[in-house]
Amino acid sequence: MKVVLQRVSRASVTVADRTVGAIDAGLLILVGVAVGDTQAQAESLAAKVSGLRIFADAEGRFNESVRDIGGAALVVSQFTLHADVRKGRRPAFTAAARPEVAEPLVDHFAQALRSHGVPVETGEFGAMMSVELVNDGPFTIVIDSADLERPRRG
Repeated sequence: MKVVLQRVSRASVTVADRTVGAIDAGLLILVGVAVGDTQAQAESLAAKVSGLRIFADAEGRFNESVRDIGGAALVVSQFTLHADVRKGRRPAFTAAARPEVAEPLVDHFAQALRSHGVPVETGEFGAMMSVELVNDGPFTIVIDSADLERPRRG
């Protein structure tokens, strides 16, 4: 699984002019599920994301997590995170999991975030969505679940 975290002061997702999810301060999380991804990876990512200290404390240092600030998460499925652009000019998406596999894993990730005390709103899986956000910073981080499984060097 891959996630793109964007620290936001607000974010929302609409489908056909209907708001399906909206948050104030917190994280917009784009989630891409790959072939072979597991519930354990979703849980590991949720634990990492919920505890990441990427919000400023009173002294302006990044010492607070989304939980610490009382923030929320807006989780939006995005299979395009697994685009393969190595060949030609049209991306291939063969590494992305099929919808019947991806949707339950995105839901599991959202539920795992909730279990860590983060209020979660979601987009609508498989729909053409419009995502609006105010990126706070801007501050954006990409996390691949495979990186959480490898030991750090040095």
